[in-house]
Amino acid sequence: MQPSSTRLAPGTRLPAVAAVLFFPLLCAPVQAAGPGVPEKAAALDPVFVTATRSAQPIAALLADVTVIDAEEIARIGAGGLVQLLQRQAGAEIVQNGGPGAVSGIFLRGANRGQTLVLIDGMRVGSSSTGSTTLEAIPLDTIERIEILRGPASSLYGSDAIGGVVQLFTRHGSREPHAQASAGYGSYNTWSVNGGISGSAGPLRLSLTAGEKRSEGFNAVVNPDAYLYNPDRDGFQSANLAASASLPWSDGHELTAQYLRNRLNAQFDGGPGYDDRTITVVESWQVTSRDRVAPFWVSRLSAGVGSDDSLSKTGFGDFPFDTRQRQYAWQNEITLPAGLLTAGFERREERIATDAAFVVTARDTDSLFAVYQLRQDAHALQVNARRDDSSQYGGQTTGAIAYGYRIAPAWRLTASYGTAFKAPSFNDLYYPGFSTPTLQPEESRNLEGGVYWTGTAGEAAFEARAVAYRNRVQQLIVFQCDAYFTCAPRNVDRATLSGVTLGLEGRKGDTTLAASLDLQNPQDDASGNLLPRRARQHGVVAMGRQWGPVRVGAEIVASSYRYDDPANRVRLAGYGIVNLTAEWVLSRNLTAWARGDNVFDRDYPLAADYATGGAMLFAGLRWQP
Repeated sequence: MQPSSTRLAPGTRLPAVAAVLFFPLLCAPVQAAGPGVPEKAAALDPVFVTATRSAQPIAALLADVTVIDAEEIARIGAGGLVQLLQRQAGAEIVQNGGPGAVSGIFLRGANRGQTLVLIDGMRVGSSSTGSTTLEAIPLDTIERIEILRGPASSLYGSDAIGGVVQLFTRHGSREPHAQASAGYGSYNTWSVNGGISGSAGPLRLSLTAGEKRSEGFNAVVNPDAYLYNPDRDGFQSANLAASASLPWSDGHELTAQYLRNRLNAQFDGGPGYDDRTITVVESWQVTSRDRVAPFWVSRLSAGVGSDDSLSKTGFGDFPFDTRQRQYAWQNEITLPAGLLTAGFERREERIATDAAFVVTARDTDSLFAVYQLRQDAHALQVNARRDDSSQYGGQTTGAIAYGYRIAPAWRLTASYGTAFKAPSFNDLYYPGFSTPTLQPEESRNLEGGVYWTGTAGEAAFEARAVAYRNRVQQLIVFQCDAYFTCAPRNVDRATLSGVTLGLEGRKGDTTLAASLDLQNPQDDASGNLLPRRARQHGVVAMGRQWGPVRVGAEIVASSYRYDDPANRVRLAGYGIVNLTAEWVLSRNLTAWARGDNVFDRDYPLAADYATGGAMLFAGLRWQP
């Protein structure tokens, strides 16, 4: 099948589109941000946790980060987590069909399993595959998303070569509160969800639940493909989340969190059978946060993250279950000069499968420390971490970042950091297709950034340019020898280099957010592009409020990619337009609608797989 998507010539059309959109704004008369900056500019400076393991305002950070708040999440409409991530700087996605299908994220060009995904600080990924089942994480339960770009193993350990995506679940409010929403759209897709929260004395409680179903569309559209099966590949999911918080004394609080989602998704595994995968993602955590002294805050937590997957195919049933017991003790100590965050973590991974793995468990003990210093125009952050595994030995990672504010409107940053990814249980022990002596993948990253904050008349803007070069060694790739014996090997190297440009602005009731990534994620040996990654991709989103009505438009664009390491199967570039609308009908009721790919472009994210064409989803949101 030859896609008819909007094509972008390499190195020309996508940068040109971005230049046309950016130029009028950047050439407008501007002044440095200062006491005269409009109050609404403060909305561009939320608090961020992931980059330092402690709460810090974004303007004080030395990393390339993004916060997605509850308002933007609500506006996603019919989509899910993967579609939301597609619109973020530095992020590309892959999806084998529609929502509910196997999905992944390439952050700064890193492999799918080289981006760490956390839910409230907990790992919920599969130790068998070494990646997180993004399609099984319900967006209905998420209140905030933080994206940290760049290696972060010195903060969180294995997997954080490309960065970290951390999801924070809803915690509700002290005052009695309820909310509900329902929607319906293309492919007979419907969703309902609701939640309540409130307090009983000092105890604060929150409960949310939701369900979503879709008949879907045929995922594999190439009739010559072995997996082709001309049926609809739909899904159904049901989720539940709860939290409780008890401040039992001044400076002391006990919290508990729970999340569960069950996804039953069909896929094409060949003709004549209704293949499907049933995935249950679950996590719970109990945390005690205590102010031990005026200068010392302690956080002690324990919990379990699980990913249970059962694939039912024409060849049989294939279960792969993961349990990760996680314990952490983190301390934030305010020093005479700076802030020190240090602690200990233990992770106990257990897998269960019908495959005869010779090892089904590994434990990792970790020590970490983060030091931050901010004085006048200078900022410094130093991270260090040691991970000791019962399976692959010890890994020491570190990072150092420095920032300097050369003027009230201008800030420069530079950093160097290392990261690693441990081999998965499939890589190490899958019968007949594994190598027990595999070593972790390792990376070294150097980057620099320029940040500007200013105004143009009544408009407030933030702009950034971040350049990076990430060398990844001992990449694990699947190889076959002359005797057709196939197994993963530590043989490859890759260089992930690029520049991310970003602009955010607000003028009155109009908002703008734009990003452009110019990158070269390549295999060092062949010089080929890494599969399913483009040299250029970008997003422009604009919104406008007119009284009770808000409308928005997004352009998501990418240059060509290849579906295979040899760069023989080319995926055409694309440009799609999404539209959103919200109408406040009353104080408690809002109607909303979202149109994705409104011009019905046939664009590929993976060879032979469809993306569904134009889709519409609309609904009502009630919130007294």
